Amino acid sequence: MKIPISTVPNLMTVTVVALLFTGCATTEAPAPPAQENSSVEIQQDVGFTITEEVAVDTDVRLDYDQAVRYLQQGRHDEGIAILEAVAASAPQLSAPLIDMGIAHHRNDNLEAAEKFLLEAIELNPNHPTAHNELGIVYRKSGRFAEARQSYEAALTIFPGYHFARRNLAVLCDLYLADLQCALDNYEAYMTTVPVDEEAEMWIADIRARLGQ
Repeated sequence: MKIPISTVPNLMTVTVVALLFTGCATTEAPAPPAQENSSVEIQQDVGFTITEEVAVDTDVRLDYDQAVRYLQQGRHDEGIAILEAVAASAPQLSAPLIDMGIAHHRNDNLEAAEKFLLEAIELNPNHPTAHNELGIVYRKSGRFAEARQSYEAALTIFPGYHFARRNLAVLCDLYLADLQCALDNYEAYMTTVPVDEEAEMWIADIRARLGQ
């Protein structure tokens, strides 16, 4: 995640390329804007970019920068503390909520992670990263049907989101025993990445189990 310096006074521009522990995904399908202060840009060779623009004090923008650095360094508690203040100052911004959800997840606090990710989705329902991360939290909580719904929500927004596609395939394979779902999503996932030898082996195994 990066925050470019804005030329507009007191405007915080958050460009969500990949939130901390996730990455970009490619897609050919356009998606609607996530919210009024957000824009979505499809980059077929790189992935998706979600930009949120919110008017805040310069200090808030600097605090956000510091919080992201802490999270990237694994200093989750310090980062969360700053993000809570940022979220209070810019309640219309979903990025700090998603970051707090991911940070709590990394701290193994799944309840707090779910809380912040749900808040982010309520604010910004078309944010695929929030849905994907919530799916991971649900899967780790043993709520497999809800995990599937979250991954599918992310993929409805960006069908080429390869992290969500792979997560859904693994969920169907290992947790739901839905081999056709697993195969379909592994194969779709392979069209979005240059190579994944592990996934190729899983595809071969599923085809063998399906008698193909």
